[in-house]
Amino acid sequence: MIYFDNSATTKVDPAVLATYNQVSEDYWGNPSSLHNFGEKADQLLIQSRRQIASQLGVQPAEIFFTSGGTEGDNWVVKGTALAKRQFGRHLITTQVEHDAVKHSMQRLEELGFEVTYLPVDEEGRIRPDDLRQAIRADTTLVSVMAVNNEMGAVQPLAEVAEILRDYPKIHFHVDAVQGIGKGLHDLIFNDRVDFVTFSGHKFHAPRGVGFIYGRTGKKLMPLLDGGGQERGQRSGTENLPAIAAMAKAVRLLKQNEPQTVATEQELRLNLRDYLQQFTKVHIFSGTGTHFAPHILCFAIEGVKGETIVHAFEEDDIYLSTTSACSSKKGLTSSTLSAMGVDPEIARGAVRISLSDQNTMAEVEQFKRVFAKLYEQFKTLS
Repeated sequence: MIYFDNSATTKVDPAVLATYNQVSEDYWGNPSSLHNFGEKADQLLIQSRRQIASQLGVQPAEIFFTSGGTEGDNWVVKGTALAKRQFGRHLITTQVEHDAVKHSMQRLEELGFEVTYLPVDEEGRIRPDDLRQAIRADTTLVSVMAVNNEMGAVQPLAEVAEILRDYPKIHFHVDAVQGIGKGLHDLIFNDRVDFVTFSGHKFHAPRGVGFIYGRTGKKLMPLLDGGGQERGQRSGTENLPAIAAMAKAVRLLKQNEPQTVATEQELRLNLRDYLQQFTKVHIFSGTGTHFAPHILCFAIEGVKGETIVHAFEEDDIYLSTTSACSSKKGLTSSTLSAMGVDPEIARGAVRISLSDQNTMAEVEQFKRVFAKLYEQFKTLS
């Protein structure tokens, strides 16, 4: 099997799974319990938080555990809007955000908030001047993703941060679900960024666990009330096995980041160079620092994306139609639409997303299968 759908989810690393199993077997006490067994669980929770913070160069008190990227995005967007509503009801995001941000914004619009959706250029990146012009006296949040999950564009976060230095009371949120471990640390952890969202299953940790970074002094309204876990910010008994496993995954990720980025970039560029030889192939992911090393989005003119996905599946190669969250709904890529791509071509878009576990041998096998299928697709187009 060749798995090229790592932006949807990654395989749990064996060492990470071993940590998950060990904690499940040995530390099943509730970290909130007063007895010694609960105290051992709490100490492991503290250790996991410290390990993640150390790897990211932040303070342990700035790490809050969640169930994943969707919860994290919902919490920061809605939590900011509610916490700062007395100061303003205007929010800014982009036309190419993940649905967790986009739908959170739409929900807030139903509650009377105003949202500005910044357009993007032909590369899928916002123009900093558009942001500058969109800021109002009542703006309380700017939410811009680090890496687009559909075609891999890296947003100009440094330029956004510079603009927002003149507006210190506006929360700056970065959805970095696709950006962690991709050589973008300094961009994501710019000292003007206030909140960052992460999801464990995107970097070889289990599903159902994630975390946000929240800068000290920046307030959110909690979405989950109850027992007061996570210092009263996110109630609910902590998923300790998954949290400890995620801490292990973060350590492995940061430890191997330079090698991983180089490997993914080599594979992606090799695939891109190959695909651009075909006249009916349209490639939407560019090269250079404006694009992440692991995502390659393309279409075959006249062929639907789901047709391409299922054709490769017959040869045990797995890719996806842009965002996994929208693929089964048969929706046209919102990112490509925002980029002005012809809707007929955009309907054929598929995404290859790589990880450190992929190899050049897999790329060569993909090429052989692609050449065969391309000839078959000619009859469809």
